[in-house]
Amino acid sequence: MSALEVRDLVVGYETRRGRVIAVDGIDITIQPGETVALVGETGSGKTTAALASIGLLPQGAKLLRGSVTLGRTDITRLRGKRLERLLGKEVGLIPQDPTASLDPLKPIGWQIGEVLRIHGERSRDRIDEEVHVLLERVGLADAKRIAQSYPHELSGGQRQRALIAGAVALRPALIVADESTSALDVTVQRRVLDLIDEIRREDRSGVLLVTHDLGVAAERADRIIVLRHGVVEDDGPIDVILGGRAGEYTRTLVANAPALNTPPFRDPLPLTDAEPEIVVKGLVKRFGAQRGKDAVAAVNDVSFTVARGTTHAIVGESGSGKSTIARILMGFESATSGSAVVAGRDATTLARGERKEFWRHAQYVYQSPYASLDPTMSVLDIVAEPLIRFGIADRRAARVQAAELLHRVALDERYHDRRPRELSGGQRQRVAIARALAPNPRVVILDEPVSALDVTVQAQILDLLEELQRERGLTYVFISHDLAVVRRLSDTVTVLRRGEAVEQGPVRSVFEDPQHEYTQALLDAIPRVVLDLFEI
Repeated sequence: MSALEVRDLVVGYETRRGRVIAVDGIDITIQPGETVALVGETGSGKTTAALASIGLLPQGAKLLRGSVTLGRTDITRLRGKRLERLLGKEVGLIPQDPTASLDPLKPIGWQIGEVLRIHGERSRDRIDEEVHVLLERVGLADAKRIAQSYPHELSGGQRQRALIAGAVALRPALIVADESTSALDVTVQRRVLDLIDEIRREDRSGVLLVTHDLGVAAERADRIIVLRHGVVEDDGPIDVILGGRAGEYTRTLVANAPALNTPPFRDPLPLTDAEPEIVVKGLVKRFGAQRGKDAVAAVNDVSFTVARGTTHAIVGESGSGKSTIARILMGFESATSGSAVVAGRDATTLARGERKEFWRHAQYVYQSPYASLDPTMSVLDIVAEPLIRFGIADRRAARVQAAELLHRVALDERYHDRRPRELSGGQRQRVAIARALAPNPRVVILDEPVSALDVTVQAQILDLLEELQRERGLTYVFISHDLAVVRRLSDTVTVLRRGEAVEQGPVRSVFEDPQHEYTQALLDAIPRVVLDLFEI
């Protein structure tokens, strides 16, 4: 008996331009204890196929043909409470975006415990105990504090791990992980994937791993299904898919995957004698005590300098302070002490009236493409908006420039009139990058800018960022947990751990000869695939 059996699945979306077929006649079979990776470019139908495979059609989607069987139950026609009861026990869904999946008004522990309450547990003490165990299993050591915290008090990676804890609480027969580690640093990613593997082995759970990270797919899956435009391009064991015996499209994906092809270190950019574009000195950020909790030092005495026209990477585990530093650099977050001079202004002392002019020269690309775009605006107007707001162009000229930028991030005129909800996660992130580049800033803070992108589009975006940097002399601060991307794009790097800089310097020096054990642990946690076993 299969854990999941999907036959001839066809799913369409009704849009203003008519019906769009997102999944077109695919088959998926997952045996108990088997991990199947579903990979493909952004917009290939991966998430739609995964959600339709467990009866959870996305908004606006319609099942047009096919059948879905979980265990012995055909769920194709199940609705409402009958479907909820089955899914709660048989399927654990780990969604892609933690920001949109957690209730901002309820503590994390309450939300994880909800699945236990729904399925019959009444003892508050037993629920609290199990919640703490689950949080610890997904790598959140301070389980009691995390359980009492609200989503906004946690990093993106911590929120994702909390979602995973809830998904595996009842040890389901099928685990669907929809880009569940795309926002996690490599060490936490490894722990989370190890946890999923552990549950798979112990309970013989099937796993459907939806991912654009071919390194993760190659390391963790028994089989890989490659989707393109909603159709299965290839389906087979990893030695076939990655070993040169798949189709041309799949071979292109493999060739573009940083995890499968160690990228060279970046060629050093020619430096000038001009003043550094960013100078951070003694930066400290403490979050004050509240509700009986001790104050937390999110950033503790961090200093670094970024030469104009270069890229400085900040890496470290989720919760290490990376995004906090980024927000301080943008003037979004105050600093407890220290300074952060960006594009000639100290971002820690900006008056309210100075921020608009500062943001003309310093732009930000958010980690989550779901929460950062105005849902009421078209894609073209989203990119044109900063040109109008900063007085750079009138509406007509702004839309022309916006169209050019969208073309450069691989979004042609077909996407101009769409709203964010009509785009995939990766497409939304490309819009966010185009918007940040629109006012031609001096500095761009990139907070995990390619974590939501498939390998082909990721390569295009990294090429674009490098091209624009050469053309415009842009300075980047690149926050990432993907060390392969850091290796390719960055000139210098700061390694953070629990808010402190444990190592920094040129990327080549830090990667080839790490001096701190934590840096070595990060490098060791990169997914390893023995490609010389394959015929690539």
